[in-house]
Amino acid sequence: MSTVILACRTIADELNRAIKVTRVDYPVFWVESGLHNYPDNLRRRIQDEIDRIGNVSCIILVFGYCGNSLLGLKSNEARLVFPRVDDCISLLLGSFQTRQTLSREMTSYFLTRGWIDYESSLWKEYDHCVKRYGPEKTWKIMKIMLNHYKRLVLIDTGAYDLDGYLEKTGAFAQTFGLKHQVVPGSLRLLEKLLRGPWDEEFVIIEPGEEIGLEHLLLEGGDEEESQVLFRFR
Repeated sequence: MSTVILACRTIADELNRAIKVTRVDYPVFWVESGLHNYPDNLRRRIQDEIDRIGNVSCIILVFGYCGNSLLGLKSNEARLVFPRVDDCISLLLGSFQTRQTLSREMTSYFLTRGWIDYESSLWKEYDHCVKRYGPEKTWKIMKIMLNHYKRLVLIDTGAYDLDGYLEKTGAFAQTFGLKHQVVPGSLRLLEKLLRGPWDEEFVIIEPGEEIGLEHLLLEGGDEEESQVLFRFR
């Protein structure tokens, strides 16, 4: 093996579609979903996988920075390549700039099928609260948690069927007074990550080099815009 892919299962739909489009045949190693709320745990999990992968010259990391979860990662044998985006939402929108534009229009909570089904997200927090506190108290809790947001956005990446999710997200948005919108996603950056070229949209870390803060800088955004996606704990 010369190149392998290490990816988060949250974006399995999109990565599998990008693999099909680009026709790359790199082996894929998956990191389980649900670790995004805990960057230190995610970092350790990714490093464990990197350490287990041997006899390769390049590891493609299909992750965004995700709360600096990539900080400090390294491989002594392989080159690490990853997209220059703050998190998977920007990756699935095609760029950090697209994310910025949408966020400037209206403060938004972004979702995909992967986030709804697999992550510790809005949905799971809502279900947990209903079971623990009942509907009335849950409504009050969620209104406080969602106070910063004006819009609930479902990203149509073209990698999954929207049926069943539109109704769910629409009803939720109506309940909590949020604008509901579907926006087109893009697999452009994912496809480019798989087949190149690896230009300024990507970070390349040579064997033995450690990912530092200088590698995790984004251009053109302030701190608030870089943290639009709020993580519920």
